[in-house]
Formats: sequence, structure tokens, C-alpha cells
Amino acid sequence: MKKNLFFLSIIGLALLSSCKSLEAPEQISCNPNPLTVVGNNVNAEITGTFPAKKFIKKGVLEVTPVLKFDGQEVLGETVTYVGEKAKVNGTVVNYANGGTYKQTFKCAYKDEMAKSELYLRFHATKGNKVYEIPDYKVADGIIATAKHASAKDNKGAVTGDKFQRIIKEMQEADIKFLIQQATLRDSETKSESVKNLQAAIKDANDAENKAISSLEVSGYASPDGGVSLNEDLAEKRQAAAQKYLANSLKKAKINADIESSVTAEDWEGFQRLMENSNIQDKDLVLRVLSMYSDPEEREAQIKNLSAVYKNIADEILPELRRSRLILTIDLIGRSDDEIARLAKEDPKQLSVEELLYAATLTNDKAEKLRIYNKTQELYPADFRAYNNAGLIFFEQGDVASARRAYAKALDIVPANPDVNYNAGVAALADGDLKKAEEHLGKAAGTSANLGAAMGTYYTMKGDYAKAKKSYGNTASNNAAVQQILDEDYAGARKTLAAVAEPNATTAYLQAVVAARTNDREGVYAGLRSAIAQDASMKAKAAKDIEFAKFADDQTFANIVK
Repeated sequence: MKKNLFFLSIIGLALLSSCKSLEAPEQISCNPNPLTVVGNNVNAEITGTFPAKKFIKKGVLEVTPVLKFDGQEVLGETVTYVGEKAKVNGTVVNYANGGTYKQTFKCAYKDEMAKSELYLRFHATKGNKVYEIPDYKVADGIIATAKHASAKDNKGAVTGDKFQRIIKEMQEADIKFLIQQATLRDSETKSESVKNLQAAIKDANDAENKAISSLEVSGYASPDGGVSLNEDLAEKRQAAAQKYLANSLKKAKINADIESSVTAEDWEGFQRLMENSNIQDKDLVLRVLSMYSDPEEREAQIKNLSAVYKNIADEILPELRRSRLILTIDLIGRSDDEIARLAKEDPKQLSVEELLYAATLTNDKAEKLRIYNKTQELYPADFRAYNNAGLIFFEQGDVASARRAYAKALDIVPANPDVNYNAGVAALADGDLKKAEEHLGKAAGTSANLGAAMGTYYTMKGDYAKAKKSYGNTASNNAAVQQILDEDYAGARKTLAAVAEPNATTAYLQAVVAARTNDREGVYAGLRSAIAQDASMKAKAAKDIEFAKFADDQTFANIVK
């Protein structure tokens, strides 16, 4: 917006000389106008011209930008312009040709500056004589829509528990058979592993916190001999072992289904045993397995290795002539009610996973914090309780406590991406961009929320191009702020409509978009919704220059009064 200061010469500058006048710059313009927050700063460039044959040769003109707001002032840097014969340092203005006036203004933004005005303050002298000139307004201020980008718009990364209500345990026992036989031997059915399996079955059946998940009997044959012979052997071995197990269950009065399977030629078991053996030239045997897939060809090639085959027949093949009994047990953990009760009454009885899980059973933030504090006390080496407590503090607006909690977590796991992400977001909330960058840089591997957090970081830094790229397709208030700053109002409108949990800021930004697109009814609707959710939005809207064109509108006045 250009401002002509020609009339200033009439007000006072002509007084500098009875025959010659010292002109203030003319055709003054300020960019931007209105003033705008970028990052956390307000920057403006003020330009103009000095007319030819107006700036007297011994004159001195000091120009200071002044931001006026709420009864306060912020002064910018003073620039001095001098005539050709002035004995003062400054930018010389040629009398005959005039010159160019240029000055910058910069200050850190504060919320009180939302409704403000930028003036130029002149101090003109000639020798010892001083002439005061009234301050002259050059811009309105300040559009602070960028400040709606908030760290609180970013979702936190919870480091969850690994609590499992049901944990599966498996126990196995082998019953071995003689070559080409399927007859059970007492030495096998009375082996230590079979006895232990039977005891485990009974225990799982009787215990309150256990249950039999499955029982399986698998029959196997070693990969020597014909395929049809091995299929018959494997089936008979499976049947014999299953009959034995079924009788054992009946005697113990245990009701459980038995599943069955058959492996005629156990090449997989053969390879595993070979790999773990100390048989000489085992690599040669393993190479044969990799070269041939046909079972009969494999067997023939291995038997051709006569020096090795005897060891295979003695050490490997007997282990594959078997039936395998497989028990899967469900270990049943405490109920939610029991965990919640113990978390209050006797947390020492709970594991760290149970305690962390207990915190998820309540929506009371105070109770969550109490549980996390107790977890820290009982399990001080586990970082998760510190991290999750930090999230509660952050949600409550206690950023300082959140940062302390994250710092304790990082003392334990310095490189953890989730904690670094949370610490970075908390640093953003504190305006500590340096620390935010440091932590977010270590947060690679967290969820897609990292891109949104980086977008917030770049918006707060004032690097809007990188912010736009970081947000991507994120549907959030912060992403919409970036679109508004880019003047992509259609995109911002679409983004705000897609916000998963719209709040007062969502509605306020919808009003901003409406104001910028001359949608009067949209302004009213957005502000009414925002104020209904957050009464503080009323005072914000009353001072927000985004709504300056509605200042004399009675409906707008009624909404914000």
C-alpha cells in the first residue's frame, strides 16, 4: 500500500529553511501491508523517494519505524539521511537529483501486537535547530494466522505395553521306532520327555489359569526306503502314538481333541539334523539336497556316498523314525478388573507389562499418571513409563514437566525414535526450534505423524515451501494453516472438512478462509462455532486483522462483543 507524504513538508519540514525545505520521502510503501507474521517474526520493507531539489544540503533526517499497539511501542532501527554538506554520518541524498529511501523493520511477534499499526517517526535537524514532525502511519498489522500452527496439533507417540491376556506355550515329546516298525516300546512311552508331557497335559487341564489349546500327534518316516513303504510306516506310527495318547487322556479323565498329521519322508528333519551334526563331509550331503528335489534321486545320491552313509544310518536316520506329541497350552493372564484393582491396591504384584496395560484401562489422567509414577518406581529401567507420563503432561499443557519426563526416558534409550519424536514436539511447543530439529531428526521410523510434526516445525521456522512438502496429504489444522499461507483456500477448506477431531481452532480457521474468500455467512458460522467451543476465541477474533473488513458489520460485532 503506497502512502504519499508530500503534505509533511507543509506541516513542518519547510521550517528548516526560510527559502529551502527539507522533504520527507514521498510515495512511501510498505511490503507487506498488512504486516504478517513469518515464523515468529514480523518483517517489513519500507521504501520511498526523495524528490529532486528538496533535501537541503545541510539537513539531517532520522527515520525510525515504530510499531504501536495496546498502548505500547516497539522501535525499529533508525536510519539517517543527510544533505550533501551535513557534518553528520548518514546516507547522503543528492540535492539536485534526490534519492531513494529504503528501510527495514523487524521484531519478534507477541500476541498483544495482533491489532497494531506501523508508523514512521521523523526527527529533522539543521545545525542545532530541531523540528518535530508527526508520526506517519505506513501499514496496519498484524496478520498472525501462521501462529495458529500449534505443536499440540501433533499426535503423540505412545510406547505401549506388550501385555497378552493369553500366552501360548508349547511342549513336545518324541516316541522313536525301530527301522521299518510301528510298534510302541515301553522304553519310549516311559521316557522322561513323554512323562513330562503327560504331566503338563494334566496341569493345563486342572489349573485355573491354564487351558489345553491343542494336542497333535505327527507320524514320520526317515527318507530311506521306498515312498509307499514310508507312507505306510508314518501312518501306522502316527496311529499307534495317537491311540496311546488317547488312552492316557481317558485314564486321566481329560477331554481333549487330538489332531493328526503324517510326513512320509522327513527330508526337512534330515537336513536340520545334518546341519547340526559333526559328520564328516556333511557339506557334501547338504549339497546333494540342494541339487536334487526328487526324493528317490536324493536317496540314491546319498547312498552313493558310501563313506558318509554309514554315519548317516547310525546317527541321523534313527532320530527320524518317530511320532511327535505336541501340546500347546494357553496361559491365561489376570482379568482387567483384577489388574485395575492390583494397580491401586498392590502394584508390586504386577509385571511392568501389566502395569503399563493398567494405565490403558482408565480415562482418568490423574490415575494414569499415578500408575506411570508407580511403574517408574518399581521398574526404573523401563523407559516407557517416563515417555507415556510425558504425553499426559503434554496433554494437560504442562510442557515443562513433559520435557523433563522425555529427558528421563532418553537417558535410558537415547536413540528411541518415539521418545525423540515426543521430545521434538514438546520442544516445538516451547518455541525451542533448535532442540525440536535435533530430536525430530532422530525420530525416523515413527508413524506418519513425523511428517506432520516436521511440517509444524517448518511453519514455525517460516520455511513454508518445506512445510508444504512435509505435510503432504495430512488433514490437520496445521496443514490447513500452511494452505492458507499459500493462499490455497480451496485446499484449506477441504483439509479442514477432513480433520478427524475438529475443534475450536478448526472452526476459527474455517472463518479465516471464509473471510479471505468474501464468504460473509461462512465467517459468521465459523466464528460462532469456534467461540462456542472456546470462549477465548471471541477476543482473538475481535483483534484479528483477518476480519478487519467486517469491523463495521453489526452481526460480526454482536458475535465478538
